[in-house]
Amino acid sequence: MPESLRYMKVEEFPRPFIEKGIVFILPDKLRHFRRNLYHVRRRDGEDSATYAPLFRAKCILESEPRPEGMLGPFDVYPFYTKVARNRRHYLDYYMLFLFDSQPDFARFRSLVD
Repeated sequence: MPESLRYMKVEEFPRPFIEKGIVFILPDKLRHFRRNLYHVRRRDGEDSATYAPLFRAKCILESEPRPEGMLGPFDVYPFYTKVARNRRHYLDYYMLFLFDSQPDFARFRSLVD
């Protein structure tokens, strides 16, 4: 995650996903990757490296006007105030940039390094 990434939030988080009340502010240099940022969950268990996308994160660029009625901007970490839980265990959600191809990933890496 780029260090310059920030977020804005609504005053009271919606349920069940607090993430739906968050808008990420991406650096302008990442404008081509705004549709690549997803909320994901581990697919096969705690030790798995396989992630399943839940939904695309809401993003704006630094140069765009800020959404009305939102608090912030804040630093990205930490932004979780509650951990989701189903009946038996806690659910871990993550933020990942997802890419279609190796060249897209290489281009992204060159911009954030």
